[in-house]
Amino acid sequence: MNIEHLKLFVRLASTHNISQAGQELDLSPPVASMHISRLEESLGARLVHRTTRKVSLTEEGVAFLPHAKEILLRVDAGKASVGSGSALPQGVLRIAAPSSFGRMHIIPALKEFLALYPDLSVDISLSDSIFDLVEGGFDVSIRNATLHDSSLIARKLAADKRIICASPEYLAKHGKPENPEQLVNHQCIKQAGLAHWNFATTNGPFNFKVKGHIRVDNGEAVRDLCADGMGLAKCATWIAYEQLKSGQLVQVLEDYPLLDNAAIWAVYPSATLLAPKVRVFIDYFLQCFGSPPYWCEDTQARDTLPADA
Repeated sequence: MNIEHLKLFVRLASTHNISQAGQELDLSPPVASMHISRLEESLGARLVHRTTRKVSLTEEGVAFLPHAKEILLRVDAGKASVGSGSALPQGVLRIAAPSSFGRMHIIPALKEFLALYPDLSVDISLSDSIFDLVEGGFDVSIRNATLHDSSLIARKLAADKRIICASPEYLAKHGKPENPEQLVNHQCIKQAGLAHWNFATTNGPFNFKVKGHIRVDNGEAVRDLCADGMGLAKCATWIAYEQLKSGQLVQVLEDYPLLDNAAIWAVYPSATLLAPKVRVFIDYFLQCFGSPPYWCEDTQARDTLPADA
């Protein structure tokens, strides 16, 4: 069984296009098509359905795909065990990440990451949609949502602390809530998918249904509206840490922590062996983010109001 044929098949499973998969491996379309045919002949099974526009995996192809990936991982591990092959991870690392977190905390760190691993290249998709890692051909995904798919493995990279914020301008005009019950007297900026804020109090959990005149579906927009004095907001510290440090935002209800176990996760498909390029990515960002993560440093709330408040 030819390893190059397997590499092409794995890429084809993601691209659904023989020409594109071949191009990524420096193969012409006719040669790529021939490689797939030879792989099918060696297995005695048809792996792909071919049409004039794209290809899709047959039932046998879907069943064979995880084995093909496992074989490639084991070949790389075997080479490494005897000192052959590249000393550093190489190839394309395909990453999916939430748009705001990726832009703010992944993209700025890529320059140093790629300097450490010059044989790697990165293909990163920034979207707030949850991608199917296998279907999308991603090696690793950054998520801050609860993991439901048992076929995936999650590694915690950092805590994702959430707090209630306000601008000094808003507090000077409307006052500062002293407890969660007083939120009914305030404008709150609603974020899509977060209809309730849940607080820990001495009397047990307190559930507040968020009310306000503005609802948006983007965390950065929530933060910016809050900084502009439009109301109170629930913000992740990673998205608001710069505004907290500068004083554009301050934390309120510090004595009533939010009941939220959110975290930043690196998620990758289950496999016996973890690809070296994924391992170094996870290790790098664990060190890059730190513990506690750098966005939690020096972001203590400033509870002082302007002198004329």
